[in-house]
Amino acid sequence: MKSISKNTLDEPVQYLKSVGPKRSESFSKIGINSVRDLLYYFPSRHLDRTTVLNAAKAYGYLMNGYDGELTVIGKVYEKEKKRFGKREILKIQFKDSTGFFECVWFRATKYFYSVFNEGDLFAISSKPEKSKYGALQFIHPDFDRISEEEEKSFLHTGKIIPFYRIPKELRSGNIGDLSLRKIISIAVENYADQIDETLPLEIINENKLIGLTEAIRNYHFPESTEKLNSAKRRFKFEELFYLELLVALRKQNYQAKLAGNKMIIRTTLVQNFLQTLPFELTKAQLKVLSEIKNDLTSNKPMNRLLQGDVGSGKTIVSLIAMLIAIDNGFQAAIIAPTEILADQHAKNISAMMKKLYKHFPEREIKVSLLLGGQKKSEREKRLEEIELQEADIIVGTHALFEEKVKYKNLGLVVIDEQHRFGVRQRAKLQSKGKTPEVLVMSATPIPRTISMTIYGDLDISIIDEMPKHRKPIKTVLRGENRLPEIFKFIIDKTHEGYQTFIVYPLVEESEKLELKAAETFYDTLKKTHLKNLRLGLIHGRMSWQEKEERMLLFLKKEFDVLVSTTVIEVGIDIPDANIILINDAHRFGLSQLHQLRGRVGRSDKQAYCVLVTRDEIVRYNIQQRFDLEYLSSSLIEKYKSAIRLQTMIKTNDGFEIAETDLKLRGPGDIFSTKQSGFPDLKYADIVYDADLLNIAKKIAFDLINKDPSLQMESNLVIRNNLIKHYSDNLQYAKIA
Repeated sequence: MKSISKNTLDEPVQYLKSVGPKRSESFSKIGINSVRDLLYYFPSRHLDRTTVLNAAKAYGYLMNGYDGELTVIGKVYEKEKKRFGKREILKIQFKDSTGFFECVWFRATKYFYSVFNEGDLFAISSKPEKSKYGALQFIHPDFDRISEEEEKSFLHTGKIIPFYRIPKELRSGNIGDLSLRKIISIAVENYADQIDETLPLEIINENKLIGLTEAIRNYHFPESTEKLNSAKRRFKFEELFYLELLVALRKQNYQAKLAGNKMIIRTTLVQNFLQTLPFELTKAQLKVLSEIKNDLTSNKPMNRLLQGDVGSGKTIVSLIAMLIAIDNGFQAAIIAPTEILADQHAKNISAMMKKLYKHFPEREIKVSLLLGGQKKSEREKRLEEIELQEADIIVGTHALFEEKVKYKNLGLVVIDEQHRFGVRQRAKLQSKGKTPEVLVMSATPIPRTISMTIYGDLDISIIDEMPKHRKPIKTVLRGENRLPEIFKFIIDKTHEGYQTFIVYPLVEESEKLELKAAETFYDTLKKTHLKNLRLGLIHGRMSWQEKEERMLLFLKKEFDVLVSTTVIEVGIDIPDANIILINDAHRFGLSQLHQLRGRVGRSDKQAYCVLVTRDEIVRYNIQQRFDLEYLSSSLIEKYKSAIRLQTMIKTNDGFEIAETDLKLRGPGDIFSTKQSGFPDLKYADIVYDADLLNIAKKIAFDLINKDPSLQMESNLVIRNNLIKHYSDNLQYAKIA
C-alpha cells in the first residue's frame, strides 16, 4: 500500500485503502480515476437518522394530522400481489420492534416485488397514509436498503447517512453502499484538506458561504442538516457564479474587442416606410425601436434579444432595423427556422418594399430568398445577387450559413425563432460580415432565469403590448362527448365568415402512420359532421411548397376548415381563421399549445381556442385547482397534463405560460450545452435557485466590469479555475 503524502489529489484511486487495482477498474468505468474525482462523487440523497421514527410513533404522527414526509425503518415481513381486473397491486408488510406498516405499489409491481425480500431491512420515506383498514401505509415511497453491517455501524448512531448512486459498473466490482461509503470516508478524511479554494475569500465572506473543504466534508458526511444545506448552497453558488462569469466574459469580449458599424439615420427611408403601414406602431414597439436605434448608432456592435408574444409585431420592428442598415449601405439578412416561414417572410417583405417604392420611388429595395431546396439555376442567381449586393435583404434558413454564400457588405443579421439555432450556428453566420449587428427574435417568451443565463450576454427588449384592435382569445376546455356541439359551433361561425383549424396530435413518430391518420380524420369529417363545409388537409409528409400552397388556398378562403395532424407552421397569418380546435390537447406541450393558439386571433374578430380532451380529465380539471408554489415535484409530474390545460384556460400571457412551462419541464431540455455553449448544471436548478442565480449574476458582471482580464491578485484564483475547468466553454466568449 502506497503511503499517503501531500499534494496527491491526482493520485490514482487504486492506492486508496480498500480499493486496489481491480476495484479501480470499476471506478474508472464511471469516470472516477483519481482521488479528486472520488471527492466530487457526491451522495444522491441522505437519510437523516436523527429524525427516523419507529412504526408506533409514525402512526401517532399520522393520527395527529401530520401532513409531511417521514422515515420509518423496518424489515420485510411478507409480500403479496393482488389483481383487480387489468390492474395489479403489490402490498409489502414491514415490521419493527413496535409494530407493522405497509407499502403499496400500483406501477412496476414486477420490479418492486423482486427488490423486497423477506428479512431485508429498508428505510422507507414518504408521506404517511391510513389504509381503509386503519393501518399505517406508504404509497410508492422512496426507499433505501440497509445491510446488516450498516445496521450495526450506522443505524443507531444518530447520524445523517449518505446514499450514493451505485451503477452496475461498481456493483460488478463488488462495491456496494457500505463499501463505497467506507472508501469515500477514507478519501475525505485524508485528502479533503488538500483541495484548493476556487472562490476569493471576499466573495465567500460577503455571501456567507462555507469554504470548499468544509463543503466537501459536509456534503458527504454532514455534521447537521444545517451544515448539509450550507454545503449544497456553496456548490450551487459556485456553479452559478462561474456560469454567469462565462456570460459576462462573452458579453464583454463581444462589445470591447469587436467594433460596431456605427450607423446613422441618413435619409427619410424609415419615415417613408412608416407612412405606408396601415396601422400605427404600439408604444411597446416604439420603445423597443428606440433601444435598437441606440445600438445601431453606437460604436459597439448590437447584440440584442427581441422578445414578444405571438402576434405582438416583432417582424415589423426587425424590418425597420434592416431598413436603417440598408440606409447606411449595408445588406441585412433574416434567418428563419423553416423554409415555409422564410418563404413567407420573403413574400411579405417584398410586398411591403414594392408598396414603399410605389409611394416613394427614390430607392428600390430588393429582396432575395435563398433556400436549400431551390433549383440550381435559381440558387446560382441568388448567390450572385448576394455577392454583388444586388440584394439588400436576404431571407433564408440555415442555407445562409453555407460557405458558398458570400456577402458583399453584411451589416445586420436578424435571427427569427432563436431557440432553434445553437451558439455554433450563430457564430458561423456572424463570421459572414465584419461584426454584423445581431438582432435575435423569440416568438416564445423566455423565462427570466433562462434569459439571465443562456441569453445573459444579450441586451433584452420586450414588446409587452398587443396591437390595439386585438381581442383576447377565448379558451375553453371540453370533453370528447361535446364534439358534436363543437362541430355545430364551427358550422354556425362559418356562416359569419369564420375559418377553422382542426389539429390532431402526431400519434406515432412515423410519416406513413401520420399520413394515414391525417387522411382518416379528414375523410371522416368530410363524410360526417362537416360534410357541408369545404375542408383542406395539411400534414408532415408534404414538402414545404405543398404546405405553403394549402395555407395560401386557406388564406384565399378556398377552404372553410384546415385539418392538420402536425403543428401548423408558425407564420402565415389567416385573418379569418379565428377558431382552432385542438384534439387530445393533453398530449401537447404547453408552449406548443400556446403557439397553436397564436394561429388565430389575428384580426379584430373574437377568436376561440377549443381544447378537447378525455371526459375524465375535464371532470378532474373542474374539481382541482393547482398552485405550483405548493406542489411537490412528484405531484407536478403526476398532474402535468391537467396543469398545462388549466394554465391555457387561465391566461393568454406568453410570459406567464413560459414560466409555468419551465417549472413543469425543468431546465434540462432548454438549458443544453449544445444550444448555449455552457456547462451542464450538476448542483443548481435555475427554476428553484433563481434568487441565488440573481446574486451570482450581479457579482460576476460587477467583477468583469472592474477587471475584464481577471488580472487583479484577488481574482487570480478565479482566472486559474476558469482556465483549468472551463476552457472548452471559454471558446464561445466572443459569440452572441
